[in-house]
Amino acid sequence: MNKVSIILAKKKGGVYTLSKDDPVQKALDVMKEKNIGSVLIKEGGELVGIFTERDLARKVVYMDACVDDIMLSEVMTEGVITVTPDHTANDCMEIMTEKRVRHLPVVENGDIIGLMSIGDVVKDIIDELEFLCVQLENYIQGLR
Repeated sequence: MNKVSIILAKKKGGVYTLSKDDPVQKALDVMKEKNIGSVLIKEGGELVGIFTERDLARKVVYMDACVDDIMLSEVMTEGVITVTPDHTANDCMEIMTEKRVRHLPVVENGDIIGLMSIGDVVKDIIDELEFLCVQLENYIQGLR
């Protein structure tokens, strides 16, 4: 399996961060504009949370308030689980499955350098399996 560093090198786009004092509407605008499912929440350069579509569905909708009036600090998920560039796609899949999360920020030396989504992980695993199938087919054909 590929390491996270290799997967990130192939990805387009960046990591989008907001402040915990920003309104939910700002996060929704960024997520819509960038076609992403989450934004990271930083304070003083430190990762303090993540706001995802799941947070919107499970928390914001039930608050019965305008998204301009709800601050990210009220609905973000704290205690964000992170990975390093040395983790593999398989490691990420195990963490995502065990912890029931769909996004893993990638942190190196205290800095956020990327974000792994469940889609990134699945794509890498599928690409790896397709490559192995081609190699096996070539090997079998070479034996004939």
